[in-house]
Amino acid sequence: MLTLLGKSPSINVRKVQWTCAEIGISFQQEQFGSGTQAVNTPEFMALNPNALVPVIKDGDFVLWESNVICRYLAAKHGRTDLLPLEAQSRARVEQWMDWQATELNNSWRYAFMALVRKSPAHTDQEAIAASIESWNRHMKIFEMQLERTGTYALGAEFTLADIVLGLSVHRWISMPMERPALQAVSAYYERLSLRVAFMQYGRNGLP
Repeated sequence: MLTLLGKSPSINVRKVQWTCAEIGISFQQEQFGSGTQAVNTPEFMALNPNALVPVIKDGDFVLWESNVICRYLAAKHGRTDLLPLEAQSRARVEQWMDWQATELNNSWRYAFMALVRKSPAHTDQEAIAASIESWNRHMKIFEMQLERTGTYALGAEFTLADIVLGLSVHRWISMPMERPALQAVSAYYERLSLRVAFMQYGRNGLP
C-alpha cells in the first residue's frame, strides 16, 4: 500500500490526498511536520533532504515534491483524464500546476503566515499588505482563465490542475482579508464542492 508522509493540514499533503481519492488509491498516512513527527531528523532527510512534506513511499520507490507526486500517481494508474498523454494538452495542465506552485503560492505565503499561522516572524504590516495585493492580483489572472475555459482550469474536463488550484482557491476564500468579487472563481469553487474528494480534503474546515 502507498504510504504518505506529511501532516494533514498541509496544503501540499492535501493535494496528494485528493489525487488519491480521485483515482481511488488506498494509502496509509504517517503524520510528519510541525507538531507531529519531526522532518529534520536524519531518517526523514534520507527520504527528502529538503526536510519538507509530502513524501510518498510506493514500495521501495520514494518521491517528494507534491505536484510531481500527483503526476506520478495519475501516470502510474493510467488516468489520462487527469494528466493527458498528448504533449500540448499535458503541457497546459503542467503549466497551471507549476504556476500554482511558484507564482500563486509565493504571493500568499507572507499573508497566510501572518494572518492564519500568527507567525511572530511575519508581522510587517507593509509586507502583509503587499502579499495580499499580490495574491489578489494572481487570483484575477485565474479569474480570466476561468472566463475563457468556462468550467475547469483547462476547459470542460477536470484535471490535476484543478486539484492544486482548487486548494489554493479554497485558501484564498478562507482568508480573513479583503478580496475582490471574482464571479468565475466563486462559481468554480462551488463546482468543485460537488466533488466528494474536494469536500474531504479541500473544503473541510482547514484553510
